[in-house]
Amino acid sequence: MARVIAIFNMKGGVGKTTTSMNLAAYLAMRGKKTLLIDFDPQFNATIGLGVAHAPDETVYHALLAGQDVERVVKPTYLTNFHLAPSSADLAGALIELVYLPDREQYLQHFVEKVRDRYDFIFIDLGPNLNLLTVNGLVAADEVIAPIQCEYFSLEGLSQLLQTITLVRENLEHPLKVTGALLTMYDKRERHSREIAREVRRRFPHRVFDVEIPRSVALAEAPHYKKPIMLYAPLSPGALAYEALADEVLREAYGVLAAEGVPPAPPAPADYPQYPRLDPTAEHSL
Repeated sequence: MARVIAIFNMKGGVGKTTTSMNLAAYLAMRGKKTLLIDFDPQFNATIGLGVAHAPDETVYHALLAGQDVERVVKPTYLTNFHLAPSSADLAGALIELVYLPDREQYLQHFVEKVRDRYDFIFIDLGPNLNLLTVNGLVAADEVIAPIQCEYFSLEGLSQLLQTITLVRENLEHPLKVTGALLTMYDKRERHSREIAREVRRRFPHRVFDVEIPRSVALAEAPHYKKPIMLYAPLSPGALAYEALADEVLREAYGVLAAEGVPPAPPAPADYPQYPRLDPTAEHSL
């Protein structure tokens, strides 16, 4: 049964899609069956992974046009890593859902159809608070919040937490905050270091140990329609997301142990070491 994690922050440009793509890719490389649902009408994750699909094979068509889930979920470059693509059609769902019963639960129904096939399901959400966002949060068990290391990100923390509280209380959905992820971090800049310290001090939930650095390679990889591991696997951004995947796995095993299920061997020491890849070549791992 998959852990369903929404990647969410109401502020744009903080690295939500970058985190969704690359965290999912590294978990897949670690042998975990992973699905990324692109639930943003800007469909940047779909473009950034270069996944081909027919015009009627998107998450919108699965939710509101009766399309078969089997036709919507597509493979990516990586074994174990699938994508439910999005398109601009998803923007129309904002109008269509308004008049439908149980309008907050359409993505949840989609997730339930595929949940038992994966270890992790990630939902890449847009920055706006609307019915699409609410659908994504209701479909998820947990939230990871990317937080850019700049002043205005601190100002948005309370709004982020208020939104999660509203979902919990008004929709009676036990949404868990897995943690905050510091992104676009530059250890050379005092301001960046100060913001990171403030987030760790003020955020009332976990803040991941790893910090995602500013990285040209992370910005370039979607242009080549590849996750960072296939474009620049030795870049600081790639190594940071690899470390984040291992941190998520360690946390997952801790949760399993707390529930009385024998944990898997600790990460990352017992995982097989994968060869570094040529970022200019096509791959199918």
